Formats: sequence, structure tokens, C-alpha cells
Amino acid sequence: MKKKAWIWTGSIVGVLVLALVVTLVIRAQAGKMAGADVEEPVTVQKVSEQELSETILVTGKIVPEDEQKVFLEPDKGEVTEFKVKENQKVKAGDPLFVYDSSKLQSEYNKAVRERDLVKKRSQTEINQIAELNKRIADAKKAPAPSGDGEEGEAPAGDADALKSEKLEMEIQHESTKSEIESAQEQINDLNEQIKEMTVKSKIDGIVVKVDRNAVSTEGGASSPAVHIISSQPFKVIGTMSEFDAVKIKEKQAVTIRPKVYKDKEWKGAIESVSQFPNEEGGEEEFAGGGGGGGVTMYPFKVAITDDTSELRQGFHVSLEIKIDGDGKKLAIPHAAILEEGDTNTVFVLKDGILESREIETGASNDEFIEVKNGLEKDELVVIAPHEGMHDGMEVTTFDEIE
Repeated sequence: MKKKAWIWTGSIVGVLVLALVVTLVIRAQAGKMAGADVEEPVTVQKVSEQELSETILVTGKIVPEDEQKVFLEPDKGEVTEFKVKENQKVKAGDPLFVYDSSKLQSEYNKAVRERDLVKKRSQTEINQIAELNKRIADAKKAPAPSGDGEEGEAPAGDADALKSEKLEMEIQHESTKSEIESAQEQINDLNEQIKEMTVKSKIDGIVVKVDRNAVSTEGGASSPAVHIISSQPFKVIGTMSEFDAVKIKEKQAVTIRPKVYKDKEWKGAIESVSQFPNEEGGEEEFAGGGGGGGVTMYPFKVAITDDTSELRQGFHVSLEIKIDGDGKKLAIPHAAILEEGDTNTVFVLKDGILESREIETGASNDEFIEVKNGLEKDELVVIAPHEGMHDGMEVTTFDEIE
């Protein structure tokens, strides 16, 4: 009985020892695996010189270089004739339509007749003055009375009386000339009014709309009677945020991509960026700002330098504007930087040891940021450092990217 008890006791002890050994082995393996999980890969990249150009993306719409919308004017009366039709090419100065000018024409004709009558009177006065001058001259040539008391040949007339008559005629003629000037001014004014009854094109272009039934009202017509767009190359208009507007300069190159032509692009240049917000108040939601803040929008205009014959008014386009930097600068990827308050730091890998280093940054683009102080060219900086890294940490393996 004692022998069997010892056998059972030994068996139990053996099982317990074996279980303990297995447990220790499993824990050791788990520890190794856990250690492997904690160790994260280290990726580094050399500090290099980069051209810190930036690309700004905005949207816009194709519009004509210029356009003219002509609305009816109620005070000018009815339109008697349209001189153009839709899709017709016109030049500046070509007539578009004519208002009824019959009343003005009657007034004009009457004024011309009255002026002509005054001119005839003026000519009569001129002739009379000339006749008086002749009579005065003849009177001066008449012989004086003879010395024996006998009168000589009768004089042609009394010179002094003739001079007085001439003076009165000259005064009357000056008044007549003033009447002629007033009549001519009235004629000129009526002529201008008649000319204004013919509405003309102010631009070279194409007539895109003729509305013969346009209704004129005291407050102005709701739609134009004639609409002309310029025949010059199209432009692009749109709005850009205050953050982009301060970076844009005139004549900067622009790549234009219409949404209807996915594989085509046109070249252009910035023509202007307004100093004032758009008419809608200029404030829109800023998607990237966080917190629901607004951003002011500024109108811009782009001249299209390529041929625009394939484009149409109203096409929506995307625009790519490249902002060139001031030459190459020492730079690192944004992902290398750790922001701690107002301080920017990076981890530098040197001789297998991580070194935490504070840096001063400058200009940037979407990928790189300038390093003004704190780093030298070709030093290795850690990309996307993780929380477990610290100053003085040893790194045995790492991946270097270009």
C-alpha cells in the first residue's frame, strides 16, 4: 500500500513539474512576441534642398471678354424696327434697333424751316447794310455849295443820317444772327435726340438674343431686348479665398481644365484679383478651418491665352495655379515634425542613436517645409515618429526613403 501511494505521489509531482515547465516556455515565447510587437519600424529621410512651389486649386466659369445688354427705355417710346437678328455678327457702331422718332423728326424739320427763314432775313439785312455803305460813300463825294451863293449839284444824301440808319440796321442784324445761333442749337439738340433713337452696338461681337416682345417698364425691363457677347477670346471668372488671394500675382501662369473635356487643358494667366470681396458679402464656410469659421472670398479674372474656339460661355472649369518659391531651400517632409506648443522638434538619427532637436521652420508647400535652423543637409530625420521614441534611444534597423 505504501509503495502504491509513493507511485501516485510521484506521478502527481511529475505532472505538476511538467505543467510548470510548459507554462514558463509559453510565457517566454509570449514575451518575445510582445517585445516584437512593441518594436515599431523606423523610417528616415535625408534633409535635402527642395523647390517649395505651391499649387492652388480653384474653380471658375467661362465668360465672354465683354458683353452688352440693351434694355428698352420707356421714355423713348415704341420700337419701330429691329436691325439685327440672333447669331448675327456686329461691329461697334452698328444699329441694333430704332425707336419711333417721327415726332422728333417733325420738330427738327420745323426748326430747320424757321432757321432758314431767319437766314433769309439776315441776308436781306446784309444787303441793306451794303446799300447804305454805298450811299454813304456817294454822299461824301457830293460837291459842296458854290461860293457865289448858288447851290451846286444836289448831294446823294445826308451822310450823317445814312450812318445813323446803318447803325440801326447793324444792331438789328446782330439780333438776327443771335436768332440763327439759337435756332441752330435747337436743331443740333433735336438731331442728337433723333440719333439716340437708334440704339447701336458698343462692341464687336455676336448677337445671342433678340427679344422683340421685351416689355419696358418704369423700373426697367426684366430682360434685355438685345444681348451681344464679345467676339474676343473668352475669360474665366471666379472667387478665391483670402488665403489664396494674398499669394496670387498678375500674369501668373494658370492651367485651365473644363469639366466637359477631361483630357484637355488650356493655358492662361491671372489678369486680376480684386481688392474687395465679392458682391454677396464675400464670406463662405471654410471647409478646412474647423469650428465652422467663415472665410472671405475675392473675385478673380483669368485671360485664356490658347485658342478658345472649342469653349463655350458658361462652361465650368478647374484652375491650377502654381506659386513658385524663391529658389531651393533646405527642407524636410511635414510628417517629420513634432509640434509641441510653439516649438517644432524632429528626431535625428545619428550613429544609431536618436537625437531630439528643435528646429526653426519657414515657407512650405503641400509636402515639404523649409528648415531655417537646426538641421544640416543630408542629416537623417525620422518620418512619422511614434510616441515610444525618445532622445538617446538606440535604433538598430531603419528604412531610408528617397
